[in-house]
Formats: sequence, structure tokens, C-alpha cells
Amino acid sequence: MIARFLASVQLVILSNSIYSQSKQVEPLPNIVLIVADDLGIGDLGCYGQTKIKTPNIDALAANGMKFTQFYAGTSVCAPSRASLLTGLHTGHTAVRGNRELKPEGQFPLPSNAFTIAELLKKSGYVTGDFGKWGLGPVGSTGDPLNQGFDRFFGYNCQRQSHNYYPDHLWEQNRQVKLAGNTVSSFQVYAPDTIQREALGFISQNAAKPFFLYLSYTLPHAALQAEDEALFAQYKAEFNEQPVAVKTPWTGEGYAPQPYPRAAYATMVTTLDRYVGEVVKELKNKGLDQNTIIIFTSDNGPHREGGNDPDYFNSNMGLRGYKRDLYEGGIRTPLIVSWIPKIRKGSKSQHIGAFWDLMPTFAEIANYKLNEYTDGVSLLPELLGRKQPAHEFLYWEFHEAGGLQALRMDQWKGVRQDVLKDPNSPIELYDLKKDPGEKTNLAKKFPEIIKSMRIVIEQQHVENDDFPLTKKKNDETSHP
Repeated sequence: MIARFLASVQLVILSNSIYSQSKQVEPLPNIVLIVADDLGIGDLGCYGQTKIKTPNIDALAANGMKFTQFYAGTSVCAPSRASLLTGLHTGHTAVRGNRELKPEGQFPLPSNAFTIAELLKKSGYVTGDFGKWGLGPVGSTGDPLNQGFDRFFGYNCQRQSHNYYPDHLWEQNRQVKLAGNTVSSFQVYAPDTIQREALGFISQNAAKPFFLYLSYTLPHAALQAEDEALFAQYKAEFNEQPVAVKTPWTGEGYAPQPYPRAAYATMVTTLDRYVGEVVKELKNKGLDQNTIIIFTSDNGPHREGGNDPDYFNSNMGLRGYKRDLYEGGIRTPLIVSWIPKIRKGSKSQHIGAFWDLMPTFAEIANYKLNEYTDGVSLLPELLGRKQPAHEFLYWEFHEAGGLQALRMDQWKGVRQDVLKDPNSPIELYDLKKDPGEKTNLAKKFPEIIKSMRIVIEQQHVENDDFPLTKKKNDETSHP
């Protein structure tokens, strides 16, 4: 009897052990989010670029999924990145424009903002941002250390990031001096310094789940390229002749660049090299099979500091550039690699935007998202399952007279001069037939315009810090 009893007990223990092992939760994947600065969707080989070499980013696309209808938060840095981090479109975000604060920094995210870094930190991740912040000075409510990041290294102020040879960067809340950098002496290339720290973060946190936000500054102006051999190679390939520039540089505006095409191409390929180094470090640490890598850009291509996006077809033939709400200003690359979860070389035409990353990361991290978001998780699309679609996507832009835009399925509405007239007419484009937004169909489809006007009025919640309309919209219930 005793023998049979002991055998039964052992059988129960063994069964429970097998059941427990079968129910074990998979370890949390590391998340690497790479956001380029002012990179056009057409600047990458995997999206059709022929003049600039981007083999490492192209390899990401070959090993994962490439989206063709994905959008930034808006068409300039700070509000677009605020949208990305908070999961809110620019009718709901607290930061809706590039606003400078002295002596160093931009208008801050408020203390009640909830970011993807906070979400992932609550889920057990170590969090780090390396690159450009631009969402609040050191010590403010918008300081990255007050917005969910355990570690920050780079430029706090996006205005200072216009110079790739600054006299200092920030590590946590401490200035790091870059000796030898002056307006007449370029010794330490800040992106290289930031990259070394980012690679160190991977090495230091290889034994635990981490969220690495690589908020790179490349290829934003100024056009300053450090790789002399690559720069010379591109000059020769483009047969580029120097343009006249004012010298010496006084430190005001962008540093002059007589070879802007070669410089821009070098900066994009340098960015690509950084991506390759990140992938290599993940492999060296045995993390490549449990890491999601996401690559995107914060808005369309810029035309600053002498840059010539038309030469490179940086907007992929779409209308507009940075500071436009036409497709060229806000449609951005999105590449997601997650070995072996995502099918290699897959392409997605799903219509999504920056605010989708918040619910995507929540689902990946098994976090119950009670906070409001305008986003829809992209995880079903990534894993080849049925993907819920947006009813619409909405954008605001508070420069250039004030702009609003709305996408509903194939239809795109753009409204200009909103600061002057909040009821200004809506332009209408059929992106399925007219991706270049050349033919305004507003008069032909008044019912679609009527529907768009209602959605735009509902989605814009007036913000006292960034007013857009003359009459405050009290009809929406969004907090």
C-alpha cells in the first residue's frame, strides 16, 4: 500500500512538473528602437535608393518585414518623437511643436505623460536612450530620466544637435566635455561617441531584458561627415563640384558644406554602419534570436544646410518634404526584424503610424495597457495574423500657418492656414490612384469632405501651450 501511495505521489509530482514546463512563459524579448533624423523613405536601398549604400538596413528588411504605408507622428522632430513615445497623435500630445527653452532644451513633456519607456520599465525592462532627446531640459519634467529611462547619453537639446562637433554631450544629468571641439576645430564626432556608449549598454545588460532607444541624429543638418574615405568616394561617384559657401563658420546656423551631396550620402551610410554594429553586438552576445529591431525615421527628408533630396529621390517621388503634411513629409520607413518570429523578406501595406508602437510594445511585454492610446498594436501583422485596421490617422503641424491632415483608407485630406482660419478648405486626394497627391478631388466628393471635417474637429483637442484653432474644441472627451 505504501509503495503504491509513494508511486502515485511521484506520478503527480512528475505530471505537475511537465505541465509547469509546458506553461512556462517565453522570456521577454529585448527591444531596439532605431529612429533616424530627417531620413527620407527613399534614402534606403530596400525602398529603391540607388545612389546611397545602406547594406545593413537593407539586410534588416531582408530578414524581417518592411512596411510601405507607415507614418511618422508629424513632420518635425519634437512633436513627432513625442507622438512616438506617448502613443498619442498630435491632436492629443502635450508637445506639438519645436519650441526652444533657454539656456538649453525644448518644451518638456509633462510629468503626467506616460511613455513607452515607462511602460517597459514597469514590465521589467532596463531602459536606455542614446542620441537626441529634445523633449525637455535636464532636470525638467521632460528630462528622459523623468520619463522612464534608466540611462541617457547624448544631446539633450535638439538645437545643439545641429552641430556634430559640440563642446559637450550629456550623460544622465552631467555634462560630458568633448575636448578640442570649437567652431574652428572639429576633433570629436559626437555620433561616434554616442554609438560607443550605446554598444556598451547592450553589453552591460545582456543578462536582462532591455529597451534600447537609439534616437540617432543622422542625417539631420548640418551636413558634417566624418568618414573621409567614404566622403571622397561619394564625391567621385557623383562627380560633385563644390558650391560656394561662406567661411569661416561663426557657429551660427549650420556649418557650411561645399559638397552637400557627398556629405549627406556619407551620413546616411554612416547611420547604416551604426545599425550594422548594433546587429553585430547583439549576435556577439547571443541576443539576436530574442531581440526585436525596429527601424524608422521621425519625418520626411530635409532641405536644410544645402541638402538636395530631389537628387536622391529621398521622398520616393511623393509630394512634400519635412514640414509638409503631404505624403513626402510624413510617410516614413518602418522595418521590423524579429528572428525567428517574423517571416523573412515579408512586406506589409498595413496603414499605421508612430502611435501604434505603444500598444505593440504593451502586447509584446504582456503589459495590460490601461492608459489611453490612439494606436493599434502591430503585433498581429508582424506575426502573420489578422491585423485590425485604423478607421483614420490624424496629424497636426503648428508651423507654416498651421496644417492638419487625415487619412481614411485610400483618402487623404490636407488643410492649410488653420491658424488663420480653422474652417479653411480641405484638399482631398485618392492615394490609391494618386499617391503623389497631384489632383485635388474635394469638389467631386463633398460627402467625403463633410465626414473628414467632423473627424478632424473631433480629433483636435485644443492645447493652451500650442494653440491651433481660434475656438477651443470642447466637444471631445479625450483626457
